[in-house]
Amino acid sequence: MAKPLLEFTDRGIYCEHGDFYIDPWKPVDDAVITHAHADHAYVGHKRYLAHELSREVLYYRLGDINLQTVAYGETVIKNGVEVCLFPAGHVIGSAQIRVSYKGQVWVVSGDYKTEDDGISTPFEPVKCHHFISECTFGMPVYTWKPQSQLFTDVNSWWQSNVENGLGTIIVGYSLGKAQRILQNLDLSIGKVYTHGVIENTNEALRRNGVVLNPTHRITFDSPKEEVRKGIILAPPSAVGTPWMRKFQPYSFGYCSGWMAIRGAKRRRAADRGFIMSDHADWNGLVSAIDATGCECVYLTHGYTASFTRYLNEIGFNAREVHTLYGGEEEDATITENEEKKETAEVKEADA
Repeated sequence: MAKPLLEFTDRGIYCEHGDFYIDPWKPVDDAVITHAHADHAYVGHKRYLAHELSREVLYYRLGDINLQTVAYGETVIKNGVEVCLFPAGHVIGSAQIRVSYKGQVWVVSGDYKTEDDGISTPFEPVKCHHFISECTFGMPVYTWKPQSQLFTDVNSWWQSNVENGLGTIIVGYSLGKAQRILQNLDLSIGKVYTHGVIENTNEALRRNGVVLNPTHRITFDSPKEEVRKGIILAPPSAVGTPWMRKFQPYSFGYCSGWMAIRGAKRRRAADRGFIMSDHADWNGLVSAIDATGCECVYLTHGYTASFTRYLNEIGFNAREVHTLYGGEEEDATITENEEKKETAEVKEADA
């Protein structure tokens, strides 16, 4: 029996023939990165390969790394092994990694969603023998409403806040949700103001050629009453901080797939919970896996045990594997210094 082309090791997903890792969480010589979220893109590798739209965000987050970028569909040969990136639809620049050698084809999906969000390159199923998949929301309770309906709710809430003299703060991850929200807001209601961490990410994406709707960075000099007339995009790390309390009175909305679970909105102290995820829902996961035509599927993070059991019951050959993926509260790790600076500025302004 031929040795598997990819192996699950204590450093990450390893290709011995090509001598490279995919999304390794410990320092390695050669890393192929699916996307720039902190649980998939770590500092410390000697060489990086990623999609071209991840370039500036990776530099912003990881510093002056040795980075090669490629377009979707472009093939790189590593010691005879073909590596090709395909759209994952998760965030801007996210990719599935297709690895092929002597007729054996594996696909590492990273994180993905199957609905077109209007800003990320839409997900494309990739035929393979072995498919490595997340299952963050691998339970039937997680079924997303159409995006058009979701943003009708968001914009109606914002409009209502304006009419009632309330500020509007909407919270989502600085890479992914923030840009998705931005591109789908009704800008006839007002201006979009951004927390520094989100605006830094927006600026990196703009340097990469991504066209985003206009935003206004909130600074020490930003007039509070003018900001409160618009909508504020903030990362999860801003919740409950002096920076956020500066804009009272406001209505605070939290965007997360976890809002599908009763009590999630209350635990995050939000006035509104919007069920919005950059991951596939239950139906998306099943359809994506089925579309690969794979012989075997490996589930890396999320509801791995129950989803593995379900897939095996309906005829797939599914296996549960252990990785360090899934810690997507990435804002808390990359913004510590910036958060201290923002908080100090707010304290000074309130003094």
